[in-house]
Amino acid sequence: MIFSPTSKPYELTPSMTENLAHPALAARNPLLDFSGLSRFDEIRPHHITPVVDELLDNARTTVSRITSAEAAASWDLVVEPLNEATDRLARAWSAVSHLNAVVDSPELREQYNANLPKLTAFWTGLAQNVALYAKFKKVAAAKDFDQWPAERRKVIENELRDFRLGGAELPAANMERFRQIREREAQLSTRFAENVLDASNAFSLYLEDAAALAGVPDDAMEMLREDAAADGKPGYKISLQYPSYAAIIDYADDRSLRQQLYRSYTTRASEFGNPDWNNGPLVIELLELRREHAQLLGYKDFAEVSLVPKMAQSPNEVVDFLRDLARRAKPYAERDMAELREFAASQLRITDLQPWDVAYASEKLREQRYSYSEQELKQYFTEPRVLAGLFKVIETLFSVGIRKMVAPVWHRDVSVNQIEDQNGRLLGEFYLDLYARDHKQGGAWQDDARSRRKLRDGLMTPVSFLTCNFSRPTGGRPATLKHDDVLTLFHEFGHGLHHMLTRVDEPAVAGIQGVEWDAVELPSQFMENFAWEWDVLQLLTAHVDTGAPLPRSLYEKMLAAKNFQSGLFTMRQLEFALFDMLLHSRADIGDEAALMKLLAEVRQEVSVLVPPEYNRFPHAFSHIFAGGYAAGYYSYKWAEVLSADAFSAFEENEEGGVLNADTGRRFLDEILAVGGSRPAMQSFVAFRGRKPSIDALLRHHGMVN
Repeated sequence: MIFSPTSKPYELTPSMTENLAHPALAARNPLLDFSGLSRFDEIRPHHITPVVDELLDNARTTVSRITSAEAAASWDLVVEPLNEATDRLARAWSAVSHLNAVVDSPELREQYNANLPKLTAFWTGLAQNVALYAKFKKVAAAKDFDQWPAERRKVIENELRDFRLGGAELPAANMERFRQIREREAQLSTRFAENVLDASNAFSLYLEDAAALAGVPDDAMEMLREDAAADGKPGYKISLQYPSYAAIIDYADDRSLRQQLYRSYTTRASEFGNPDWNNGPLVIELLELRREHAQLLGYKDFAEVSLVPKMAQSPNEVVDFLRDLARRAKPYAERDMAELREFAASQLRITDLQPWDVAYASEKLREQRYSYSEQELKQYFTEPRVLAGLFKVIETLFSVGIRKMVAPVWHRDVSVNQIEDQNGRLLGEFYLDLYARDHKQGGAWQDDARSRRKLRDGLMTPVSFLTCNFSRPTGGRPATLKHDDVLTLFHEFGHGLHHMLTRVDEPAVAGIQGVEWDAVELPSQFMENFAWEWDVLQLLTAHVDTGAPLPRSLYEKMLAAKNFQSGLFTMRQLEFALFDMLLHSRADIGDEAALMKLLAEVRQEVSVLVPPEYNRFPHAFSHIFAGGYAAGYYSYKWAEVLSADAFSAFEENEEGGVLNADTGRRFLDEILAVGGSRPAMQSFVAFRGRKPSIDALLRHHGMVN
């Protein structure tokens, strides 16, 4: 995240089977089997529609029953039956949507897109169900409501808020339009992601002469050679899969090759390629729908709607936060860029530094300044060693055990593991899908396959999908990871821990669920910090050839380079976040020209190297157009303030260092375990003893005088 399995996976007690579809149906259709982990090896596209239809019918029947006039309004008669019906629907669809993201095929995509409108219509209709809203209001009006467990009160309070955001208080004349908008928004987001994937998969460049790839490391060359051989071609295949793209943009000496690949990558899903994959019109339509969506609910713009369930109180507060951080970081970014320009001109004979030169020149400068290269460092981070070390860190901090298990998977590269407490009791399970491949969406993410839920005679434990896109093993050797890859793995595992180590039994506020979106990155960014610590790196490293751990001398160089170009990196993140928030706050983005004009304005304000005019970054900005971060990308920096300050508590330990189990236990108790059952600020203060300070963030990035 490997150990021999010694404890049992999730099992059912007799009364739990009441929550399952009929065994005969489950035998016929694996998506109807909720008795344990999904039977991913048996799921086929033709299974999807019958299951969706059946589970939707069951859910609608449940809703009709609990909203009838004669039905009483109570937790047991409203919330529990609704949880039961929607949980099965959500779990089945989670398996389908995950497969659509990691093993895309025309048949699977067709079924996914055919059923997505049904699901969207159901969830939108549920949020607008006036009778159901009335039942929840009656539940909240119970005489003893103030004495209820805090997590149940939080569930009801969140539901009432979400009914309002879902349009339950709209006039009847506006409800149908709102439903249409929500359905179209979902369709456009799905199509956006598909276009990025298709445009990425469509590009390939075959080179037979190894000399054309001078500078590219040997392991990357082997990867490119294997990719070509898989297509029945000689030589080397370059693609827009990120490991392939990074091998060229970071290392290839051929400047024209870097420029060619940069242009192809930054114009994906735009008017410069296949018109069927152009995301420009989709983005404009999506923005218009989001604006109408917000105004129907009585808000000025979508940014205001987005912030209702978040920590930040207003778009202005977010913009002020981003601009304040930009003001602090920009001098460091300008210094970074000036140094890079001078180095490129004097050492590389690049007098007009361009975006396709930045990564290449930066790696050369890093090598010269710190006397090591990322390629040298990478040899110490073998995937098996990194996983074993990561597991050891988690086991030490949170008093748990991690063991490998056997379960059905969707691809041979996928592994399955379980987390147990000190008594061997199952806490959660997770899938690891680490390598990039065709027909798999790029990036890295955590998603929940199943949430924790208390059943009548037992506990349904959470299950997590942890997905990355690293370079796979080549030439019979284990995969080696860049340190950035290691940080990514720790990051996503932080999300997974938040999901799996919750002690909350109500799924709506268990783990990540119910957590304010701008606080949800706290555990993930917090975990990244451990991958910089000497004691931890000893657990993570073993040279791919010799097995030797990372030398102290190389660690010192790596640590000295930790904040190398941190100003540039920070400003790049602020560019994305500011663009996102302004985009969803403006009413004058009516076409692609206005979209690109706004981006140019943002870049003028915060960027120190402006990309070429043809760069179509928004057309592949999946976070905000297909990934739930609309008017929320700022949350990475917002949560980083929280995470850096939280990690400072570990840095302050005089005994045991950062792997202090007592501090880890407090973090588990006050942050991970409580999930969304209370406001994130309360959880932070309970752990840290005070409100967060930006000082630790600036210190961690070396942006202090």
